[in-house]
Amino acid sequence: MPAEPRTADEPARRAEESARRAVVAVWRIEAARIVATLTRYTGDFALAEDLAQEALADALDQWPTQGVPRSGAAWLTQVAKRKAIDAWRRQERFAARVAAMGLELEQQQDAATDAVPWDPDEIDDDVLRLMFVACHPVLSPQARVALTLRVVGGLETTELARLFLVPVSTIQQRIVRAKQALADAGVPFEAPPRAERRQRLGAVLGVLYLIFTEGHAATAGEDWMRPDLCREAIRLTRILAALQPEEPEVHGLLALMELTAARFPARLDEHGEPVLLADQDRRRWDRGAIRRGTAALARAEAFGRGLGPYGLQAAIALAHADAPSLDATDWPRIVDAYEALERIAPSPVVTLNRAVAVAMADGPQAALAIVDALAGERSLATGHLLPSVRGELLARLGRAEEASEAFALAAERSANARERAVLLAKAAAGR
Repeated sequence: MPAEPRTADEPARRAEESARRAVVAVWRIEAARIVATLTRYTGDFALAEDLAQEALADALDQWPTQGVPRSGAAWLTQVAKRKAIDAWRRQERFAARVAAMGLELEQQQDAATDAVPWDPDEIDDDVLRLMFVACHPVLSPQARVALTLRVVGGLETTELARLFLVPVSTIQQRIVRAKQALADAGVPFEAPPRAERRQRLGAVLGVLYLIFTEGHAATAGEDWMRPDLCREAIRLTRILAALQPEEPEVHGLLALMELTAARFPARLDEHGEPVLLADQDRRRWDRGAIRRGTAALARAEAFGRGLGPYGLQAAIALAHADAPSLDATDWPRIVDAYEALERIAPSPVVTLNRAVAVAMADGPQAALAIVDALAGERSLATGHLLPSVRGELLARLGRAEEASEAFALAAERSANARERAVLLAKAAAGR
């Protein structure tokens, strides 16, 4: 059968598709730099993001016919700045702004397709400020996550809605409210004073950790894992590690992510079903990620201040990575790390994880006593983790009926379809 002749608009369609891919690539890589530069330029975080989006629309319209510029990020930034000037002119503030910005504008090239000189140090400082703004304490944890992925990660609202399994309108409202909260609080575009910096850095790290954790074990939906979220969290943490090389916990968090993500290739079987740690083919673990994680952990330890919460969790992940099998794992080393973690960052979840390690090091009976002592913890009362771990310990002790009841309760509490299926299978096996 002869091929159908090309339509007259086929070259135009291809050019449009090529330009669209170029825009997406530039935005994903350079979003933080562009928005940060525009925020410094305009002094208005919300306006900067709007201007960047308008410049993106112009790129989609112009690049198919004019060609993709040599520096897409510079083109988008320049166009957005001109839009800001137009807005100020319309608002009769043009003269005042030009007085402040005139010298900078004169130094820039008129041809948008030419590369504009880029100051990496200055831009990097802006990206760091942008991270601190997106994770400001006036915002709720949900808003911080959404805004970080939106303005630092460059994800579109449709992507965010897909990642968090909520309608696009929900994400849009969350981001709008976050921007309004920042505006109402008069949050400046700046890193916090040195005295507050480490405390505020904790909020940034906390957001990145939340993003990764949701990707590692999705709380809801049909998928057990969300690798796309994990990749985004790792990418942003690498940026932060480059911007804050003197902070050991940044390297600790990066190490934790890399070492945990190294196991991803073995966490699902060929049918997409979950494979638990005990059953994973360790030959499939990503050795490159393990090397990167090991190096990041070494950088965190090199400061000589002792490991923080993320660094200790990375040390636990490294103990797993070093072991050729589950039985050959240095469980006493992991128990020690969890005990250290409980001292500096106590939480019921940390204690529950220590119980799992104790079960491997000293037997299920010793671990069951720890788990049963957590029965009154409110933070674990409605989740699936406590009954799931308890079920495992009871099964190892030969208390099959009790184990089945615990697994059934855990399945009832789980909002993740794949995880619920695993728990129900364990409950059925004990009956």
